[in-house]
Amino acid sequence: MDVAISLELEPLKQMNDHGMLFSSGNFICSLNARDRKIVCVTSGNSYFGSHLIKKLLAYGYLVRVIIQNQANLEDMKELMREEMKQLESVVVARMDDLDSLCNAFRGCHVVFHTSSFIDPRGISGYTERMAFIEAEAAKNVIEACGRAAYVKRCIFTSSLLACIWKNDLPNLIDESSWSDETFCREHKLWLALAKTRAEKVAWRKAREMKVKLITLCPGLLMAPSFPNAHLETSLPYLKGGDFMLRQGILATEDVSKVAEAHIYVYEDMDYGACGRYICFGKIVGTLEEAIQLENGLNIPGHLSGDQSPLAVAVDNNEIPPRITKSKLGRLLFHASQRLPCKQ
Repeated sequence: MDVAISLELEPLKQMNDHGMLFSSGNFICSLNARDRKIVCVTSGNSYFGSHLIKKLLAYGYLVRVIIQNQANLEDMKELMREEMKQLESVVVARMDDLDSLCNAFRGCHVVFHTSSFIDPRGISGYTERMAFIEAEAAKNVIEACGRAAYVKRCIFTSSLLACIWKNDLPNLIDESSWSDETFCREHKLWLALAKTRAEKVAWRKAREMKVKLITLCPGLLMAPSFPNAHLETSLPYLKGGDFMLRQGILATEDVSKVAEAHIYVYEDMDYGACGRYICFGKIVGTLEEAIQLENGLNIPGHLSGDQSPLAVAVDNNEIPPRITKSKLGRLLFHASQRLPCKQ
């Protein structure tokens, strides 16, 4: 027989022995998570993490959020004012502490791992060291998911950058395409290196721990729509952006649609969803569009006239796209034929 307890706690102040901070107000928490599905989101204080949390709450999920330290709590409050009181809990758990991650994931039906180490001041301070840290975090998250989660499932936020950086690009880039780590290192594409390395580590660890893993590889996040990119996540992503533009691989997507895609692939896991999914809504294909994006980010010439080693001249003709999202498109179509996501 399932046991449920009602907890009345001070807003985001009480902490249990496992470092768990409970959200404000009253809630009922099933001890074995069978009555209500608890889903866990890492890096709830991040731009994308906060959007995913809002979508999950809107779809009726009981959301547990992971942050790395209590200072991140203030960031969360700024990003999610009303939603804070709807959370199941907020847990302080460092990505390098396997035991704390295991405690945080107990009872969860899925872990949405969204973590990414982005320079908060938007000065592209992403380094090779951060790439190493992100890969280690991915390994720990998957291992903790395999050890402690109620259901061994993980939805992993990778990046389109993990698909596009290598010599001799194919004519059409799909989920079988992987960025080359040596190429990324030679050109100091640290975010691309991090996403590639972290995703590969996640797949290896998932096979070892028998975790059912799905990865999403979204393009540049828009806030909320083109050409309004999110500054802090954009600058590291756009290193080498002139080359991406000329090759027809500079893709963007609205952040809310990326969040929805995460939920759709999770809910389709019982119907065959698996592997990687490229996710984008638009490919920047003209010089005019590139300049619009530059102006929005206050980075003139970064895409249209940067003289980096990867720079390629571009005119205002339409650049043919070289990326496909047909796999995700098929999933969304088949999902629409069944019952929709929780409303």
